Amino acid sequence: VQLQASGGGLVQPGGSLRLSCVASGFSLDEYAISWFRQAPGKEREGVSCISTRDDSTYYADSVKGRFTISRDNAKNAAYLQMNSLKPEDTAVYYCANTRYSPTPIVFAPPNEYDYWGQGTLVTVSS
Repeated sequence: VQLQASGGGLVQPGGSLRLSCVASGFSLDEYAISWFRQAPGKEREGVSCISTRDDSTYYADSVKGRFTISRDNAKNAAYLQMNSLKPEDTAVYYCANTRYSPTPIVFAPPNEYDYWGQGTLVTVSS
């Protein structure tokens, strides 16, 4: 039972990346999904989250208009499309699942997340 985050890499400012979060051993469609990130020397921060029914999304102000969260329950996966990347987006990105899925969706309390992906490093640099 795990979440596998992938898709990180080195990209120039203004570039794009698409992160994936794939679940194995359980069905992701029962859970809301959140993406978090942690930059060196900084605390972990919430980036975006999506409800179980894909009808509610939330974005941190720092990524609003640039990032798009989505999910494909048939593939047991969630995604984070990141466009117009900035150096300050550099961080390790994590996905996590939770049954906490209010409307409108918001990040769950930390102890409400069941599993965390191992993290994927995004580096935005010229």
